[in-house]
Amino acid sequence: MRISLGYELEVRGRTREVEQQAFRNVMDQVVLGDRLGYDTAWFVEHHFTRGFSHSSAPDLVLAAISQRTERIHLGLGVVLLPFQSPIRTAERIATLDVLSGGRVEFGTGRGASPLEYQAFQRPFEKSRQIWEDSLEAVLAIWEADGEPISRSNEFFEIPDVAVYPRPAQRPHPPVWTASTSLEGYLAAAKHGYHLLGMTMLKGIDDVAEDIAKYRAELERNGFDPDSRRVALMIPWFVGATRDEAAQIAADPVLWYIRRQVNLVTPPDYYDARHATHRVLGQLAAGMPPGEAMATLREHLMVVVDDAEGSRKAVARIAEAGATDLILQAQVGGLAHEHVCESMTRFMTEVMK
Repeated sequence: MRISLGYELEVRGRTREVEQQAFRNVMDQVVLGDRLGYDTAWFVEHHFTRGFSHSSAPDLVLAAISQRTERIHLGLGVVLLPFQSPIRTAERIATLDVLSGGRVEFGTGRGASPLEYQAFQRPFEKSRQIWEDSLEAVLAIWEADGEPISRSNEFFEIPDVAVYPRPAQRPHPPVWTASTSLEGYLAAAKHGYHLLGMTMLKGIDDVAEDIAKYRAELERNGFDPDSRRVALMIPWFVGATRDEAAQIAADPVLWYIRRQVNLVTPPDYYDARHATHRVLGQLAAGMPPGEAMATLREHLMVVVDDAEGSRKAVARIAEAGATDLILQAQVGGLAHEHVCESMTRFMTEVMK
């Protein structure tokens, strides 16, 4: 199993200084991860979510990180394709690939926030169509290898232009699709894309069932399931003891979950696809912290444990069909020194 890092870039506090320090801390953590042997540093893309995620320009953060690291891959988890022209997406990701010497992992998605769709003036009900058309256009640009291409639809125009630079990887970086629903898993499988998922909404057992269906769908569409990667992103803290882990990380984890529910899915937004989001929100907000953490831990929605407990969790995740584990080591404003200690403990004690 490949072990990676995942970042929302949470900022717990409202001053400019706290925000800027969060960026510095995250960059230092990825430099440490590069030395420790983490596979990829994944950064989300969110907009308008104060506190929960200030990662609105992940390609810029990764470009800076690329100049301070040597081997760690740079994961866009994910580029929200509906919000900009495929031309700009192709240009910016290819530039990052060139600057990093071919280390980009290209994660794509359509986003789940109606507020983002409203602000960027895109119809939320057509999000899947816009995402599919945009991804096809980006890949077509790269596969054209510098030759002009044309695309035209109601959301973007590519008027017979050649797009530069070309990615360092040929024909382009690996393509990943992020989803929290079985529908999204199956859509990724039909095209043979790698999969980015999480346990926070459904729990490990339900996710395992969805991964099995993803692999079956890959095979039905002519792809070797063993050649495709499945990554699960999970808030994770490794303490010297289980009690110490809970003492340090329980509050940041619960803070993060409350922010995710309240900001990504607005309270007045009703959509059946977000039912599990709302269950989790009620769980985090309605239960006493100890009871909430026990339930989250039981279903591996989060892992807050010692090295032995973390090893058992890794084994359970592997049994679920994941090939990659993405640790959200920096979560909920957790202190930088604790993040670095947990990252180090994971690679030296859990994965020894």
